[in-house]
Amino acid sequence: MSMIPSFFGGQRSNTFDPFSLNVWDPFKDFRTQISKENSAFVNTRIDWKETPEAHVLKADLPGLKKEEVIVEVEDDRVVRISGERNIEKEDKNDTWHRVERSSGKFVRSFRLPENVKMDQIKAAMENGVLTVTVPKVEVKKPDVKAIKISG
Repeated sequence: MSMIPSFFGGQRSNTFDPFSLNVWDPFKDFRTQISKENSAFVNTRIDWKETPEAHVLKADLPGLKKEEVIVEVEDDRVVRISGERNIEKEDKNDTWHRVERSSGKFVRSFRLPENVKMDQIKAAMENGVLTVTVPKVEVKKPDVKAIKISG
């Protein structure tokens, strides 16, 4: 077995040859599965910010209608955003040169802290941006009472 790769003899396929071009990749099937089935999931971008009054989640969902998006509450404090982007109907006369927009189902879940009012969640969608607002529980400030010092 030669230590120099074969440039003229085709691809090497020896498992023990460090220059072999036919190397087993344990993640090969895993990557393919992710890219096909979950491409919309991977591309769904969501920002989460906390203000003094609420937790605000903003999701970029271009091309989706509000009827195609589902916002749910799971296990008390988990907000779940899901939906599906459908593939455009294909006409036999069309010639596709590039397909980059993702399609398929997407699901994102967020566990919120204990200081939220899960029964008062509001969701709105405008211009392809979903905004989910979860109000926070008002923190009761301790009563401070001045004590008069005698003497």
